[in-house]
Order: sequence, then C-alpha cells, then structure tokens
Amino acid sequence: MLVYTIKELCRTCYTCVRECPAKAIRIVGGQAEVIDERCIACGNCTKVCSQGAKVFLNTTDRVVKLLESNSHVAAIVAPSFPAEFYDIPDYHILVGMIKDLGFEYVAEVSFGADLVADRYKRLVSESKNYYISSDCPSIVNYVKFYHPGLVDNLAPVVSPMVAMSRVIREKYGKETKIVFIGPCVAKKAESTEIDEAITFTELRDMLADKAITADSCTPVDFDQPVGGRGAIFPVARGLLQTAKISDNAITGNIIAAEGRIDFQGALKEFEAGLIKNQHMELLCCEGCIMGPGLSKNGRQYNRRSLVSSYANSKMENIDSENWQKYFDEFITLDLSVKHKPVDHKIETLDEYDVNDILIRMGKKTKKDQLDCGACGYESCIEHAIAIKKGLAEVEMCLPYTIEKLHKSVTDLALSNEKLSSMKQALKQSEKLAHMGQLSAGIAHELNNPLGVVIMYSNILLEESKEGDPVREDLKLIVDQAGRCKKIVAGLLNFARKNQVNHQNVSIKELVNHSLESLIIPAKIKIIIDDRTTNPEAMLDLEQMMQVLTNLLKNAFDAMPAGGTVNIKMEDTLSDVIIEISDTGTGIREEDRAKIFEPFFTTKSIGKGTGLGLATAYGIVKMHKGQITANSNDNPDKGATGTSFKIVLPRRKE
Repeated sequence: MLVYTIKELCRTCYTCVRECPAKAIRIVGGQAEVIDERCIACGNCTKVCSQGAKVFLNTTDRVVKLLESNSHVAAIVAPSFPAEFYDIPDYHILVGMIKDLGFEYVAEVSFGADLVADRYKRLVSESKNYYISSDCPSIVNYVKFYHPGLVDNLAPVVSPMVAMSRVIREKYGKETKIVFIGPCVAKKAESTEIDEAITFTELRDMLADKAITADSCTPVDFDQPVGGRGAIFPVARGLLQTAKISDNAITGNIIAAEGRIDFQGALKEFEAGLIKNQHMELLCCEGCIMGPGLSKNGRQYNRRSLVSSYANSKMENIDSENWQKYFDEFITLDLSVKHKPVDHKIETLDEYDVNDILIRMGKKTKKDQLDCGACGYESCIEHAIAIKKGLAEVEMCLPYTIEKLHKSVTDLALSNEKLSSMKQALKQSEKLAHMGQLSAGIAHELNNPLGVVIMYSNILLEESKEGDPVREDLKLIVDQAGRCKKIVAGLLNFARKNQVNHQNVSIKELVNHSLESLIIPAKIKIIIDDRTTNPEAMLDLEQMMQVLTNLLKNAFDAMPAGGTVNIKMEDTLSDVIIEISDTGTGIREEDRAKIFEPFFTTKSIGKGTGLGLATAYGIVKMHKGQITANSNDNPDKGATGTSFKIVLPRRKE
C-alpha cells in the first residue's frame, strides 16, 4: 500500500475525502482509511492532512540496501529538483551530495523528457487520433480505473522517468540498478523498470542521516547524457514547451489542465464528446513542482520561478553539440507502452436508489439537499451513494450533525431540568420523612398531658359560676388547649404512614364532596370548569378530599375581602388533572420555594399550623402524582392570586 492512514492521528475532518480525486477514502467508525485498489497514488491526501495522518510508503531503507550491495546504482533526478533544493545555490553541489550517498551515476530525467516530448510531438502531428498525455502516472491510473473507455486515447509513450531508465541501461549496462528521485508518490509503483523510487523529502532524510552537507561534498556535474529543454517539463504546460508545441487558443489543438478539479472536468467533457479535435495535457498536481514528495508549505509560483531560472541557465550554458549527439543516439530508442484498462468505477446509482439514506440524513425534499461539500463529496446524492457502497457514513453530513447536536443539547437541557426537579422532589421527600418522624414523637408525648389539661380545664369551666373573675381565664385556657389539640391532631395526620386505599373515583364527585365539607364564605364565588372526557381514576377518596379541602381553605383565607375560586378539571389518556386557582393576595416570590415545607406558614400567629400544604404534598406523592404552584403577588402587573395544579395517574402504578 503506497498511501495509508496513521489512525491515532486522524481527526476525521474529511479533508482527505474532499481532496481525493478518486474518492479512494473510506470512513469507517469515524476513521479515514485509504482503499488501496481505488487509490491512484496522487498523494493529495498526504499534502492536505494537517495532522500528518496520511503518509506514503517510505522506501529509503530499500535504497540503502541497494547502495550497500555490489551493484552499479544510478540515481535519476526529476527536473523539478530546483523547486525543492532552493537552499543549495549550485546544482553541482547537490549532485556531489547524492554521489556521496553511494550512487555511481547521477543523471537528469530531463533528457528523458526531451525524448518523450519529441516522440509526443511526432505523435500528435502524424496521428489522426486525439491523445491524453501519459507522463503523469496518477492521470494514467485515473483513466485506467475510472474512465476505462478512454484508455486507447492515452498517448502510447512512456513517462520521462521510464524513458531515462531505458537510456541509462543502454549507456551504462543492463544490470545497472536505477533509483528515481522526484516529487511524486505514484512513481514508486509506476514501472518495474525502476528498481526503487524515493521522494525529494526522503532524499533530504537520507542526506541528514549520513550527515552529508553542502560543505562536506565535492561539486560535480550530472552524468551524461544531460537534459535540455526538458528542464521546464515539471511546470504547467511543460510538455508543450519542451516539445515546442503551440497551445494558442486560436491555432493550437491541445488543452492543458492541472489540479484535481480541472483534470477531472476535462476528462468528463472529453469522454462525453464535448471536447473534439483536441489533445489534452493533464497533470494531477498543479505541475510536478507541487507534488506530495516536496517539502510542505512551498509556494507554487516561487517554485515555478526556481525551475524556470534553472532551465534558462541550463539552455544558456548547454553544450548543444554534445546534447544533440546523445539525442540522435537515443532518438530511435523504444519509448512505447501499452495501457490496459482496470475498471474500478462504482456502480451508477440515482436518487431513488439512495432515497432511504437521504431521509436518514434529514433530506426529505430537494431543498434539503444543500450540496455544501463539507462531507467531502460534491453533492448530497454522491454522499448518499458512497454511504450505500460502504465508503462513507451519515455522520459526515455537517448540517445533519449540527441538527443532531442541537437536538442532543435540547434533550440534555430537558434531562437536566427533569433531574433538577427530581432532586428537588427527593430533597422535599427527605424533609417530609424526617419531619414525620419528629412530628410523630412530639404528638405522642403531648397527647396524654394535653388530654388531662383539656379535661380538667373544661371541668373547672363548668363548675365556675357566671360572673366569676376566673371564668374568662378558664375560657381562654379551654380555647387554647383545644387549639393545641388541633395542632397535635395535625401532627399525627402528617406523620401517618397510611397506605393509599385505591378505589375508582370520579374527580367530579371528589370536587363536589370536598366543597360540601366546607363552609364557603358569602363573598367567595366558586366556578367549576369541567373539561374531562373520562373523570374516573384510581384514588384514595378520603385522602384526596383532605388535599382539596386544604387547598380550598387556603384560597378562602387568601381572599378576606372576597374573590373567585376557579376549579378546572381535565384529563389525558393516562392522567387526571385538577387545578385550583384564586384571585387572592398571592405568594411572595421569596416564599414560593418553602410552601410545601412542614410548619412554614404565612398566616398570622394562631391562624395556621404550616402543615396543610406539606400534608397535601405528601398525599399527592403517595399517589405517584405531581403538585405544583404558580403565583403572582404583583398587582401592578395585572392579575394576582395563586394556582395549584395536581396531576394524578389514572391507574395505580
């Protein structure tokens, strides 16, 4: 595998998916994997991955072993080397450094480019067919894999690298081992005529490992044959300039396209018959000067300038006679190649085939298909097809993921709200449990002595005569003792651990019985709003009457000057709901959190025990229901009053 993923470094940003012209990246479990059989080895993913998760196969160890063998080893250097080794002012120094690694010969691939350009020029001028240049191995792979019908249009001419390897073996012997040094990853697997291939960055690593520097080497020239105009080959339209072919928009018949977007578009139009009577020079990168085998962060036009300057200098100082001698010697060298299709096209699907996946991504209509490209695919349909083929995941869709995130945040907020409510209810239940135990103990201890006080105070009151000065004092004792009895009775009632006696009860009858058990003040108006469709529920009638009477008494007490009590009854499939609201004074905001606490009361001394709402809360909770209060005590804002809402399950849990 030439290109692969270091999974620990992959952050799943989908940049590699977007930049891969062959869509040879599969997302599995949130990890980007390279599909070897689909990969055209362009190395685009290694260039764009900011995390260094995409890497290509390092072959320096193989080259070191080759150099340590007894073989004659030649290095052939791609003409784009000035774009990489800008820090070495004289190319003679670089050649000397490479020789110090152990290479017997160091030659320029630009001479192979001269031969290929000449052969291509003759091909396009003599043939009636229209050709696609075949010097870029990634372009050749792409055509073979994804446009197999265009394989016959690939120029039957080898790349400059292969051409130069044939030249070297002709000149220096068939047994000579050849190592290509260049900017391209695809060269590592382009041809078996090359023994090994390394990139410029790998060459830098080898020089650093051997501590070879510009100061430590002896400058030498390239071994013969040296290149000519082929030095300009790695820049855009380099083939045309080397071959001196005009690409004039009016008179020329060659279209040049470079980069992953432009070359794909050109091939699609060529295959569709939209481009006629035109040859095409295609490069997968923006010229070989931007290949993945160069150091990162290089500037395209700066590199182009470096290559152009070197080519210009070379042409000014070239020994033309010597170059021509070698050119004539190898002009008849076999540079032919036969390309064969290797169809890797994905089965064509349409929107109807992937409609279920589109719906899963929330794309139910055409307007939902944003085609934003964040997933790495050009359209939502392409993304859905990739999912269908197991190459992608639904979560790669950014709008879908954002919508899912928003829903998760909303659900989390709701869960937090429910959790907070549950914590509050648990806290209240614990308070009630502790207070219940305390209340039971107090009531038990007070009951007997209180009974004696009540009995003897009543006896003394009966025995006292009218007009006796102590009679008024005795009445006060009897009244207050009676009040104490009610308080103790309330404590006992609060502390009860009674089981709920479930029975089928109509909440209409429950409300009516509760009202009948009360003396309703003359100035109080009762309004009953019955909205139930099925008022029946499994409740404890006696206990729920206690709840309603406590709430109604509080409502009456909150309206000393009169007012209205609204009793609304509703139901759902699973619950019955009773809401009691008044137009009274309301509950102050600072008191609302305490209203269900035992012994908390806003009534004046002697008017309340603070156990009514606590008891009501306990009874509702025993029914597995909910009781909530809303109040407004600000007359300036309009309405005042308090509303208590009770929600009870219709069936016994």
